[in-house]
Amino acid sequence: MLKSVPGTNDIFSQRKEYAFREPVFRHIVETAQKVLASSGAQPIHTPIFEYAEVFQKGVGLTSDIVVKKEMYVFEDRGERLLALRPEPTASMVRAYNEHGMKVWPQPVRLFTWGPIFRAERHQKGRYKQFHQVDYEALGSADPLVDAESIALMVKIYRELGLRGLEVKLGSVGDPEDRSRYNAYLRELFRPHAKRLSQDSQARLESNPMRILDSKDPGDQALLQELEVRPMLEFLGSESSAFHQAVQRYLEGLGIPFQVDPSLVRGLDYYVRTAWEVHHARIGAKSALGGGGRYDGLSEMLGGPRVPEVGFG
Repeated sequence: MLKSVPGTNDIFSQRKEYAFREPVFRHIVETAQKVLASSGAQPIHTPIFEYAEVFQKGVGLTSDIVVKKEMYVFEDRGERLLALRPEPTASMVRAYNEHGMKVWPQPVRLFTWGPIFRAERHQKGRYKQFHQVDYEALGSADPLVDAESIALMVKIYRELGLRGLEVKLGSVGDPEDRSRYNAYLRELFRPHAKRLSQDSQARLESNPMRILDSKDPGDQALLQELEVRPMLEFLGSESSAFHQAVQRYLEGLGIPFQVDPSLVRGLDYYVRTAWEVHHARIGAKSALGGGGRYDGLSEMLGGPRVPEVGFG
């Protein structure tokens, strides 16, 4: 008897696992739709596959999605290289550019939901096909839009009945800030390269900031031993002022948060604001979702420079 592929799930009403019961799944999506639509965001549905180049340029050649071959890539009958979407943001920015949304009133607020695909090793809490709600605000460089996005994300979880939420706020700076920080990290880690996990050794030259996000116990022990300086100490004057402005707006909106100096991002398009929403009762893998700003993504995809922020 044929069975489903490991790392995928059938979602129906009689499932024993609460998280995969169809009524629960529908309630989560419908609640997110209600909150985001009430904020003025418009729904959009992009194809579940794109030219592979959209994601390769979008997520960056040094990201785990590309480096560790986590994308499902295939050739169609026309010998075009396509990929199942490993994340929705690049598709939504491609649609923004392709359909001339830059002439609309800015920022353009869009949201979507649907399946995401990652060709990674299946493990508890990580799936080859999973589902995500995604929100993007395109066309504004105002830090108020970052704070508004965080507030919307928190509102979705509160509407779902969750309490005890924790917003962790960080900044990955501007590209020149990250360049300085990556140079510092390479110099710091190179004498200890043999002690790093295999994944972190591969990241050392291409994307050393990802070492900070490693879950390997040996890597974590080394990080504690070396007392690594946080990214926030390397922010330039503009990105630092932006980070402070986001904090002031969150305080004004009544959104509790904690500044997390260790927060990093695995996708190359992120700049400045990065955040995660956690719920401690879940356990070690407490993150419910996250987001950030990605002002350079449109240019990576061949479009104009468009300031953008969003979450999943």
